Amino acid sequence: MQRRTVIGASVLLTAALALSACSGGATTSSTAKHGPITIWYSNNEQEVAWGKQMVSAWNATHPKEQVKGQEIPAGKSSEEVIGAAIAAGNAPCLIYNTAPAAVGQFEKQGGLVDLSKISGGAAYIEARSGKVADQYKNAAGDYFQMPWKSNPVVIFYNKDMFTKAGLDPENPKLSTYADFIDTSKKLVAAGVSKVAIQPAPTSEFFQTQFDFYPLYAAATNGKQIVQDNKSTFANQAGYDVADFWQTMYKDKLSSPEQYTGDSFAAGNSAMAIVGPWAVSVYKDVNWGSVPVPTKNGTPANKTWTFSDAKNIGLYSACKAQGTAWDVLKFSTSKAQDQKLLELTGQMPLRKDLQTTYASYFEKNPTYKAFGDQASRTVEVPPGPNTVEMLQAFRDAWTKTVVTGSGDVKSALNAAASKIDTIAKQK
Repeated sequence: MQRRTVIGASVLLTAALALSACSGGATTSSTAKHGPITIWYSNNEQEVAWGKQMVSAWNATHPKEQVKGQEIPAGKSSEEVIGAAIAAGNAPCLIYNTAPAAVGQFEKQGGLVDLSKISGGAAYIEARSGKVADQYKNAAGDYFQMPWKSNPVVIFYNKDMFTKAGLDPENPKLSTYADFIDTSKKLVAAGVSKVAIQPAPTSEFFQTQFDFYPLYAAATNGKQIVQDNKSTFANQAGYDVADFWQTMYKDKLSSPEQYTGDSFAAGNSAMAIVGPWAVSVYKDVNWGSVPVPTKNGTPANKTWTFSDAKNIGLYSACKAQGTAWDVLKFSTSKAQDQKLLELTGQMPLRKDLQTTYASYFEKNPTYKAFGDQASRTVEVPPGPNTVEMLQAFRDAWTKTVVTGSGDVKSALNAAASKIDTIAKQK
């Protein structure tokens, strides 16, 4: 059930073919034009409900600038659909399901408008999101995406399973790598679950965001795995995270075989790495949550993690970009962000999230930890080669960490060297 980014091979090919015609992002010549627009939003039930009410609220007071909202068309992935729409020149004005990992690619394809070039664009983004907005800039310091919402990744655990295994369900020992491994061994030895935790062991690039990246973010106080076109993870913090997961696989506390279905919901695993969307999904599980572990244990209020964000793109095919920009601001207003919280449980990327919506978190205490964690999240590195870089990392990971074959230090060093080369490509 984890909400993950998938970018199909055909998107990469489409982007490459389009580069000869356009690159470096689109101009903003249509930002003064107004009129009807079309937008796409995600097809999950909660976000459809949010999208419909947002469109209705806008349309009620803008008879000459009506918005047509629809679910993103079906395809192998959202990114594949978006890439094809860019290539065909018929992308909608706004897409509320734009993955940060794909933004650099779409920018290079010429499909996105530089929001920084819109009057007041950068100021609006930074006023709403604060310092976290820096992670969503391109190399030139421009915004080709509006930071919108995040799903901070944490550990969910099944309290009933912990109780059956003789573990304290209210104060589980999961904060350090050693404690996490020891607790995992007790869970499996007690027979309450087949494995302790089951991150996807498959080789898709995005799976790194749900095993290595959250723990690396926590270990480094919020460092991206690539910064300034250079990898950062071939260091002791990175080696320690890799050693931790390799131990989990070697000791059969996680399985190298992919589980068909939802391992946590089915009771195959006693823990899961999830975001706030999991609150509604696992309503039938007696769960608790804790931050991801670190080597020596980090207080919850200082722990960083992966953001699992989805953002808003304003697409260059839009003929009424003035209306699109106004709708973008309307849909990220305090009122609409509150609706987003209430209807989806996902965290708006706002610097003042907990204080602005204090009453929401008081009424919904299960989301409090996520509200706090949202201020300490790390995003994928920006740029047109994000997917290729993450795939290079994942290839080394699955070959060494998941299979238990080889030395993790050598594997990460080799991946870092390869990524450093990829990062410098235009």
